[in-house]
Amino acid sequence: MNEDFSSRQTPYSDPGNLDTTGLPREPRRLAAVVRGLIIHQGEGGLLGYAVPEERLHHDAESRYVTEILRILRERGDTALTEPRAPGGRFVGTCRDFSLLLCSLLRATGTPARLRCGFATYFVDGWYEDHWVTEYRAPDGGLRLADAQVFSGYDVPFDPMDVPRDAFLVAGDVWRACRRGRVDPRTCGFSAGEGLRGLWFVRGNVLRDLAALNGVELLPWDGWDPQLRKGAPLTEDDLAAADAVAAARSEDAWRRLFADPRLSVPAGIISYSPRLGDRRVTLPVR
Repeated sequence: MNEDFSSRQTPYSDPGNLDTTGLPREPRRLAAVVRGLIIHQGEGGLLGYAVPEERLHHDAESRYVTEILRILRERGDTALTEPRAPGGRFVGTCRDFSLLLCSLLRATGTPARLRCGFATYFVDGWYEDHWVTEYRAPDGGLRLADAQVFSGYDVPFDPMDVPRDAFLVAGDVWRACRRGRVDPRTCGFSAGEGLRGLWFVRGNVLRDLAALNGVELLPWDGWDPQLRKGAPLTEDDLAAADAVAAARSEDAWRRLFADPRLSVPAGIISYSPRLGDRRVTLPVR
C-alpha cells in the first residue's frame, strides 16, 4: 500500500472541517463509532425500526463523507462518538460504512482505502456484493475491516480482520469465475432479480480499481454500456478485466487506471436502484 496515497483524503472521503480531537485513534474503536452512526438500508427490521421511505431513497445517494456528516448533524447534535438510536442515524449501504470508516482512519493517522468485492458470510453458497475498508495495522500488515458487521452480526471472525476467503476483492472473484472455480450466477445480489453474473463481477472489478486510485464510487455507478444490467461482454472487456484482476501493485493499478477503457470519466451515469438513471459529474481528481 502506498502510504502517502492511502493516508491522504480524496474528494469522496474528505470529512471537511470535522474536528477530530475527540475521536479515538485505534481502528477498532473507530469502527464502533461508525457502527453507531449508520444503519444499513436492510436493517430496519432487525432493529425494530421502520426506515422512512425518503431516507431509503436519498441517504445512500450521498456520494461524499461531507454529505453523510451533514445528514448526521441534521438528525442530532450528539458527539459522533455517542451511539445513536436508529432514527438518528444515516441510512446507507456497505459502501457508506466503509467510506466513513476509511475517512476517519485517514483523518486520525491510519492509512486506509476502500475495497469492492464479494462477501461469503451473508448468504450460504453466495458471493454477495459488498464493500469493506482495508487499513494498515500497527504491525505493518494489511487488514480488512467490515464496520457493517462490527456488532449485531453473528460472523465467525474478527470484523477488524476479515479473512481473505470470507471477503474476496473483486479481481479474485473474477479470476475464480474465469477459471471455472466459481459460478458467476452466484455472484451479485442474492435478492436482486438479474443482478448477478460475470457482467456484475466485471463492474466490481472496475469499481475496485477506481477505489484503489482514489475514486470511491457509489455501488451503482457506471460509465459504459457493459455496466448496465445483464450486458454482454466483448473479448476486449474480458481481456481488460483479466489484466486488472492480475495486477498486484500500486504501479500496476495506476497504469491500468490510465487506460481509457478502465478509467472513470468526469461524466458518468448513476444507475440508482431507487431514483433511476441519472447523469452525474464527478469532482476533478
